[in-house]
Amino acid sequence: MAAIGTWSFSQSAVENMRRMILSGQSATDCVEKAITDIEDDAETGRYIVGRGGFPNSRGIVECDAAIMEGVPGRFGAVAALRGVGQPCCVARRVMDRSPHSLLVGEGAEAFARDQGFTIEQNDKMLSKHTLNAYQEFLDKGKYASGHDTIGLIALDLTGNITVGVSTSGAPFKAPGRVGDSPLPGCGLYADHTVGAAAATGDGDKIMCYCPSFHIVQLMKQGSSPKDACCCVLTDIQKKIGKDECFEIGLIALNMKGEMGAASSVEFPYTCWEKGMDSVEKHVILK
Repeated sequence: MAAIGTWSFSQSAVENMRRMILSGQSATDCVEKAITDIEDDAETGRYIVGRGGFPNSRGIVECDAAIMEGVPGRFGAVAALRGVGQPCCVARRVMDRSPHSLLVGEGAEAFARDQGFTIEQNDKMLSKHTLNAYQEFLDKGKYASGHDTIGLIALDLTGNITVGVSTSGAPFKAPGRVGDSPLPGCGLYADHTVGAAAATGDGDKIMCYCPSFHIVQLMKQGSSPKDACCCVLTDIQKKIGKDECFEIGLIALNMKGEMGAASSVEFPYTCWEKGMDSVEKHVILK
C-alpha cells in the first residue's frame, strides 16, 4: 500500500488516496477521485491543472488527462478537451467504455457529452488569476511561468497499481497543442508486474524521451524506483548536456511499495506508504 504525487499541491490528493486505500477502495478509484478534486478546484488551476488553468493563445482552456492501470491494455486519455472541469473522469470513461484509447479535441468533447458530462462555457473554466495572466499576455506578450501538472500513483490493498495525470497544458500554448501528459510511456506508464511512473515538466521535450516507460523497464530489470528515476534523468542529461536540460520531474512506485523521484529542478513531491501515520513531503534540490 502506497501513494505518491508530484509537487507540493498534491498533498491533499495523496491524503485522499491514503484514506481511500485504507478503506479498501481500488487504486483506480483512488487516483481518479484524488485527481478530480484537484482538477475541479479553480484555486489549483494556477498549477496548470483543470478548471482555472491557463488558457491557450486564443483564451480557451484545453485540458489533457490520462489514467493507466497496471493491467495490460487498460489505458484511457483525452487531449485538448474543452469545457470539462474533470478531464480525468472522461479519461477513465475512455478506458472503461470506448474502443479507443485516446480521444482529442472535438472528438473528446463529443464523447464526454455522450457520457453525460456537462460541457461548460469557457468563462466557467477560467479563474481570475489565469484570466488576468492571459490579459497580460495579450497586452505585454508576457508568458506565465510554470511547470506543474498533477501526477499520482496508487498501490491498493489487493496489489493493483494505477497512475494518472492531468494538466491544462503550457500557458498560452497554440490551440490543439498536446504535451507528454496523456501519452502512454511519456507522461505515465504502469505494469502490474513491476510498478508505475509519471513525469512532469516541459511536456514538449519530455515526450521525446518516453521517460515513464524507461523507468518501469529499469525497475523490471531490478532497479529501485529511486535508481530508475535517477538513471533516466542522467541518460537525458548525457544526451543533451546537463546544463541544457529542460525542466523534468519524475516519480515512481514499485509493487513492493517502494518509491523514488528525480528532477532537473527543485522538485517537491508528497508520498505515503504502509506504516506511515501521515503523508510526507520531500524535496529534491537542484
